[in-house]
Amino acid sequence: MGFFLVPHFSMMALSSATEPLRAANRMSGKPLYSWHLISADGEPVSSSSGFSLLPEFAMTSSPQFSHLFVVASIGVDDYRNAQVFDFLRRYAATGCPLGGISLGTMILARAGLLDKRRCTIHWEALRAFADEFPSIEVTRDLYCVDGNRLTCAGGTAAMDLMLDLIAHQHSRQLAAEVADNFLHARMRGSEESQKMAIQWRYGIEDRRMVNAITLMEQNIERPIPITTIASLTGISPRQFERLWLKHLKVRPSQFYLELRLKAAQKLLHESTYPLLDIAMRCGFTGASHLGRCYRKFFNRTPGQERTAKDGL
Repeated sequence: MGFFLVPHFSMMALSSATEPLRAANRMSGKPLYSWHLISADGEPVSSSSGFSLLPEFAMTSSPQFSHLFVVASIGVDDYRNAQVFDFLRRYAATGCPLGGISLGTMILARAGLLDKRRCTIHWEALRAFADEFPSIEVTRDLYCVDGNRLTCAGGTAAMDLMLDLIAHQHSRQLAAEVADNFLHARMRGSEESQKMAIQWRYGIEDRRMVNAITLMEQNIERPIPITTIASLTGISPRQFERLWLKHLKVRPSQFYLELRLKAAQKLLHESTYPLLDIAMRCGFTGASHLGRCYRKFFNRTPGQERTAKDGL
């Protein structure tokens, strides 16, 4: 297998993809898999954590692999390397299965290799992907296999994708042994959620609050009045507020605002959208409204946030 590294790739995602292959070889006692790193020019590639890896091949010297995965993470907003896209298209023309790990899905889509395919991508990049490729069906799944296109959300989802591959190519028993080796308690299905369940994330058990937070998360761009959310969860506005103060020590209106501000922060980090667009996507009346709320909560302006992100 080949793993094509895009600058600022996730080391965790790469390890989650390659370590199961190593373990499968060890558990089976057979050389079932080999894997190799590729970069555009054969030079070292820096990961998102600052470590650099030296690939074995440049694109021009790359041999034919059984599978080719593109590994990418932050910093692909402006990645438009025509030579890389041509390289991937040539691979696709051979019938080789192509994969996208985390934001590697974005690279495959820009190369025109996900047309009429289902795919997935990390939840933070989902909105930006859907905006850039409205005709491509993108899901919130952990991983997605559509013919000879394999995509995953990144992080530990890369391990789940590889476990699925091992199970199909060899046996579910071997895949289970590999999972056990990494203390991966179970092999997650492709359609499982990328994010932790609300009740675990916030440490709450009250179903009414879980339903309310779900409504808030689903309505970032067009916020629903708190009184409406209370009504939809079956309690009075006064009871609703008491419930939030008791369990989360914050008023529901403030919690909802913080959700929208954190959504704006993610867009500042993961996109190049103008501030006005970000404001409108997160339920604010304009850039100045976002700026006032943002500074009050984060103690810095959206512009300062974006500048700080560029320095990471």
